[in-house]
Amino acid sequence: MRVLQLSWEYPPLVYGGLGRHVHALSESLAAAGHEVTVVTQEVDGSPADETVHGVRIVRVAHDLPQLPQADLLAWVMALNHGVARAALRVGRERPYDVVHAHDWMVTHAATTVKEALGLPLVATLHATEAGRHQGWLPTDLSKTIHAVEWWLTYQARRVITCSAHMQWEATRLFDLPPDSVDVVPNGIDLDRWSVSSEAVLGARRTYAAGGPLIVYTGRLEYEKGVHTLLRAMPRLRRRFPGIRLVVAGQGTHADELRALSTQLRLGSSVRYVGWLAEEELIALAAAADCAIVPSLYEPFGMVALEAAACGTPLAVGDTGGLREFVEHGITGLLFPPDDIPALADAVTSLLRDEVMARRLSRDARRVLDRDYRWSSIAARTVEVYERAAHEEAALMAAHKAAQPPRPTDRSLRMAAAEGNLLRDDA
Repeated sequence: MRVLQLSWEYPPLVYGGLGRHVHALSESLAAAGHEVTVVTQEVDGSPADETVHGVRIVRVAHDLPQLPQADLLAWVMALNHGVARAALRVGRERPYDVVHAHDWMVTHAATTVKEALGLPLVATLHATEAGRHQGWLPTDLSKTIHAVEWWLTYQARRVITCSAHMQWEATRLFDLPPDSVDVVPNGIDLDRWSVSSEAVLGARRTYAAGGPLIVYTGRLEYEKGVHTLLRAMPRLRRRFPGIRLVVAGQGTHADELRALSTQLRLGSSVRYVGWLAEEELIALAAAADCAIVPSLYEPFGMVALEAAACGTPLAVGDTGGLREFVEHGITGLLFPPDDIPALADAVTSLLRDEVMARRLSRDARRVLDRDYRWSSIAARTVEVYERAAHEEAALMAAHKAAQPPRPTDRSLRMAAAEGNLLRDDA
């Protein structure tokens, strides 16, 4: 198939799991023989049009490029203008079979491309605004984002969610028929998430201090629950003198989290390292004694897959898509979201019972190998594309059949002649 993907992030510009998802999916589709073009925003130092691992990447500037990202809606609309214009250009160079939009931030471009090129639209909801706010829409901005999400699902021929929990959430929030929403999880490249023993030892020397090393990787947003992890650190420090927590990621709550660390007097036991290059991130995850995903809301939790791929035991919040991968006591440990004592106890269990921790990490990696390889995720996504294309074609055929037949040249000439005869008889 020829697939036109629209995404607001794509490597080397990656904000979170969405960018890594689109990247891995696109390259896996290309490896399976499909023609894939990704239209995304520009990034300094990267070509405007290049092909990498079989994927054509078209990067575009915003209209207007000077708009600040803090003015989110204006910034998003400026991005959509650029993405729509570029997508229409490449779509007119050669025909595509489907346009695939990733999240609300490319909705307007996706609907424009869908209508202008006559393509079936598939939309992936990586998260929802209501979910990020625990079911509420607290501001006018949140209400606007929710409305755009609804519009995207309304325009899409089929909707993809990354977990059964997200499928339930999407059908409830946007009044979607359940059979119009397909569950296709995120995937993992196990070969990519491997690291040498020398790199692991180097990460231990860099980040550990003779005691246990625990890590959080991901965006620094409220719904990710990093504040819960920080509040659990005083308990963990009393139980494990010398314990170190490394927080790898960026986000709008970074300053607040650092302030909380200061308030809790955590000192050198917590280290914020920002975004790490992939090889550094893999080495850090593999060097850790435990990876914590303390999310309050988590549509899927790709960082849990990545840590498990490194062989790192998991302690994760019992929420959303996390519980679909992490089975308590089998592939990791679950704790109630925002429960400080329970989080501390889960981490304590992993650090004190090395045999259990190794068993959990081994079984988690086995599940990854069986169910979450990107080749199978790409194949399931193609099935959704084919379903969307079939439904689009059937709808167009039904619409055409319902219309009165267009007159042929012959019928027009006959009608004209008959009209002349009537006028002559008159």
